[in-house]
Amino acid sequence: MLESIQKRVQDDRIQALKDKDQRRSRAISLILSAFKQQEVDTRQALDEQNIFAIFDKMLKERRHSITQYQTAGRQDLIEQENFEIDLISSYLPSQLSEAELDELIKSTVHSTQANSIKDMGKVVAALKAQVQGRADMALVSKKVKDSLSST
Repeated sequence: MLESIQKRVQDDRIQALKDKDQRRSRAISLILSAFKQQEVDTRQALDEQNIFAIFDKMLKERRHSITQYQTAGRQDLIEQENFEIDLISSYLPSQLSEAELDELIKSTVHSTQANSIKDMGKVVAALKAQVQGRADMALVSKKVKDSLSST
C-alpha cells in the first residue's frame, strides 16, 4: 500500500503537469517535497505510518492557516488551503466514523488497563498506529481524555 500511495502521488503530479493544471501540480509538489524532506531528515525510506503522519501534519497546518486567513479576511487563500486539504485527504484511507472511533478508544482503554487521566499517553500511543490517517489525532486525544476523565 505504501508504494502505491507514493506512486499514486507521483503519477497524479505527472497527470497534473500533462493537464497543465498548475494549481494541482503545485499542491502535489508540496506533498512530494514533504516526503523527500522526511526521508532526508531521518535518512530512512518512508513507511506507511510516516506518510500518514506527514499527511496529518500537513492537514493540521492548513486548518491552522485557514483560521489565520479568516481573521485577515483572505478568502482567496482560504480557498487554496481548502483545495489542498481536499487533495491531501484524497490520499488517506476512509475516515473512521464517530461510533468506530469511540469503540476503538473504549477497547484500547480496556486493553491498556488505563483507569485515570495519567494513563492518557499510553492510550493515545496505542491508538496512534491504528488511527493514523483515519482520524484527526487532536480529536482522538480529546475523546481519550474525556473517556478517562469520566472513569
